[in-house]
Amino acid sequence: MTANSNRVRLTAGRIAAFTCPPGKSQAFLWDTDVPALMLRATPTGRKTYAFEARLFGKTLRIGIGPIEAWTLEQAREQGRNYSVLVDKGQDPRELKTQHQAEKEAQRQQAKARALTVGEVWPLYLENGRPKRRDAWKPRYLEDLHKMAVPGGVPKKRGEGLTRPGPLYPLLALPLAGINEDSLKLWHDKESKSGKHQAARALMMFRGFLRWCASQPEYRAMTDREAGQAPAIVQNLPAMTRRTDALETAQVEAWWSGVEQLDNRTASVYLRALLLTGARREEMATLRWKDVDFRWCKLTLADKVEDSRTIPLTPYLHHMLVGLPRVGEFVFASSGDKGHIVDVRASHAKVLKSASIERLTFHGLRRSFSLLGEAAGAPAGAIAQVMGHKPSATAEGYRPRSVDALRPFLGHIEAWILKQAGIQFDSASKPGALRVVEGGK
Repeated sequence: MTANSNRVRLTAGRIAAFTCPPGKSQAFLWDTDVPALMLRATPTGRKTYAFEARLFGKTLRIGIGPIEAWTLEQAREQGRNYSVLVDKGQDPRELKTQHQAEKEAQRQQAKARALTVGEVWPLYLENGRPKRRDAWKPRYLEDLHKMAVPGGVPKKRGEGLTRPGPLYPLLALPLAGINEDSLKLWHDKESKSGKHQAARALMMFRGFLRWCASQPEYRAMTDREAGQAPAIVQNLPAMTRRTDALETAQVEAWWSGVEQLDNRTASVYLRALLLTGARREEMATLRWKDVDFRWCKLTLADKVEDSRTIPLTPYLHHMLVGLPRVGEFVFASSGDKGHIVDVRASHAKVLKSASIERLTFHGLRRSFSLLGEAAGAPAGAIAQVMGHKPSATAEGYRPRSVDALRPFLGHIEAWILKQAGIQFDSASKPGALRVVEGGK
């Protein structure tokens, strides 16, 4: 502990007159009013107040501040406060550190309370991923973006502006404020515009909450179970399994309607869906480089695996050869994506002309499966062509080679063409097709 024989009652005059003697690195002047308070001077002329005492047998020195920032009375008051703490066996430095930590914790809590869903949502899209997957599927990621768009831009079709996505109202809410009540208010309002769309948005938001709960920085402010509250779940629409598909008797009328479409690209695209059982995105994004006309193979982007290769059957071969090569995509479009995206209007014309009440694009995929069974193809071959997981089939098949699949898919194609009343000569030039009366 610093020798404190140089002890006086500090005054403004004594403080001003006190200097560090030549040859010394520092000098101290102790106060008699507050014995633990001292004035420290250095050769540069700098003067500061400091506190020094003994705590647990060791010297404790704490700087208070320069004389320009602290008055003598303020320094004495601080010294008295430190003395009280030391007398209680407390280290003022530790208390100061603890106090700062508490303030920082309060600041972080306040920041967390102010953190909005909109600030975390982009991080979820960038860093999140679905269960048992390494990354989002492109289509699902696009849907996540669409669900949270602000809207207000001119519609590409029709007049007026686009509506905000169902999740957009939630972006402004604090993440810590997402609970059963706030989600129910949101869901009830969105359900008025569309129950099924609101339900799908809720399922997506549940995934967001699960991801937030898995992140250490967001876990404490996330109510993971908010979206599963009974008050919300009991009002969700019933999830009914779709069963729409072409009946065998409807194939000819549907096919005829498709052939009459003015948009040849859409016409070939719709028939390709029925002849392969492909998902609509898989066929829409088919590139010319993935069509092997020499060895008659198609490589499709797959939902389960990265890709799958299936036989290119004769009729489909002829249709694809007849398409114009505009850009990299087989089913090219002048839109932003460069490939066909939405053919609902074209398909609606087909259904109307064929007097078919309802048939979704996935219904065409389902139709391939049912028509394939009717043609006598093995369930495993049908499933492999469609890109189903092996565990999802009744046959529990071993994957077949493309050549092993070829006769089955060719037989299915021929059977569908027969139901459509189409006589096809595989040796004819592209487009040399004709309808034969009573071709069934």
